Amino acid sequence: MLIIGQAVVRDILDGDDARVVDLVRDAYLLHDQGRSSLPHSVFLRFPEQPRDRIIGLPAYLGTEPPAAGIKWISSFPGNLAHGLERASAAIVLNSMRTGHPVALVEGSVISARRTAASAALAAGLLTARRRPDGLALIGCGLINQQVLRFVAGTAAPPPALTLFDTDPHRAAAFAEAARALLPGVPVTPAATAEEAMAAHRMVSIATTATEPHLDLDACRPGAVLLHLSLRDLRPEAVLAVRNVVDDPDHVCRERTSLHLAEQLAGGRDFVSATIGQLAGGRVRLPDDDVPVVVSPFGLGVLDLVLAEHVRATAHRRGLGVRVDDFLPVADATVAST
Repeated sequence: MLIIGQAVVRDILDGDDARVVDLVRDAYLLHDQGRSSLPHSVFLRFPEQPRDRIIGLPAYLGTEPPAAGIKWISSFPGNLAHGLERASAAIVLNSMRTGHPVALVEGSVISARRTAASAALAAGLLTARRRPDGLALIGCGLINQQVLRFVAGTAAPPPALTLFDTDPHRAAAFAEAARALLPGVPVTPAATAEEAMAAHRMVSIATTATEPHLDLDACRPGAVLLHLSLRDLRPEAVLAVRNVVDDPDHVCRERTSLHLAEQLAGGRDFVSATIGQLAGGRVRLPDDDVPVVVSPFGLGVLDLVLAEHVRATAHRRGLGVRVDDFLPVADATVAST
């Protein structure tokens, strides 16, 4: 068993955002081609802690060589008030020859970066013919920090930023970091989420909302919204726009905005395309003024492809901690009888 902590994960992934986006794109294409296995994720919830949850995402991806494993990720929003990260995660990778677990990889870094890479990929695909005039970020936490970096580094640096967070101190800290990342780019605070949404044609929403609270009336014509937290938009708003998802079966669950929209509409005809279809050129959305909302559930194959990249790189460089007696050794006497 190779145990890979967050410092090694960061060392391998830092400065390699373009490679991360390429790996995420490849995973989407393989999934679109049917070369994956993705059981529905399992949500562990707690009766006395309705905001908290732990999710298990098992996955198989037909890469060369193929990869299989599971991500176990918790979200405890109350951690933020105690100076702790909201999310923590571990990824177990299994051998496709024996089924044995071969690596335990710290997963929160991978999870944040695959989410941001997915958003940057979708943003690049949907704005290639009409570049946005700036980027509005609703929710100034880790996910939107990564989204800003990935969009700026792999799609196109936004010419202006507008920020909104319910915590003004967090928004101010985010603004300072954004100015350091993009010197000379104007950064403007917004008093409301609607004000931020009206500021630019590209918007990234990454909050801890558990119930829909936003309409899209303030959106600019033709806006692209990266709806990463999945539960911010009212279902009526979802039904009034074009929707791009990673997988309809996965995103229309667990009372996401799209799940509620499906219940309201009685079907999924409001889903226009998947990210894999767009990346593979099988679907092209019209160039018009209808807003496009991208709602990626976060497929386990994305975590898997990055975790396997980290494992292989760590093995090659001699990084991580190897535990040779993690698994029981077969009893030769019993095995021979």
